[in-house]
Amino acid sequence: MLKALSRNLLKLFGWTVIEPPARPARAVLVGYPHTSNWDGVIALFTKLALGLDARWLAKESLFCGPLDWIFRRLGGIPIKRNVRNGFVADMVAQFAANPNFLLVIAPEGTRSLTNGWKSGFYRIALGAQVPVALAFVDYARRQAGILTYLTMTGDPATDIAAIAAHYEGRVGKHPELASPIRWLD
Repeated sequence: MLKALSRNLLKLFGWTVIEPPARPARAVLVGYPHTSNWDGVIALFTKLALGLDARWLAKESLFCGPLDWIFRRLGGIPIKRNVRNGFVADMVAQFAANPNFLLVIAPEGTRSLTNGWKSGFYRIALGAQVPVALAFVDYARRQAGILTYLTMTGDPATDIAAIAAHYEGRVGKHPELASPIRWLD
């Protein structure tokens, strides 16, 4: 019922939800572009509309008061963004322990403009040997969902070029804040 309600609510506001066939049981979902708080709202309804049992990362400071329980119930995982604490290894272990595990990451790490993408999602996908799902919210087309599932080759230059090609023309709410698709690290 929640799936139909979410799909209808998005449709009411003029959004179309898309996803390619053959969803894998395990994948790292990359959310791009991430330029507004509204991206998270639309992405959450898209997650529900697609029936994705996905976990998602957000900065630790969002998990406070009653929002802590709500966000965790909706699949949220709080993360300390500026602390190196073995998070990639922890997520690889989660994939190894769970036959069905979808993890959503915004590779920009913020809604602000950055010089490129953080590589954590890539290292997790390679370490867990799972595909990368290219999730998106496109305000120009009023579409949200998943563009494709890509298997990473292990060649960072080749892989980031393939990712960039798929996201070509996808527009965030604030296009000027969409970080270029290139490695930051």
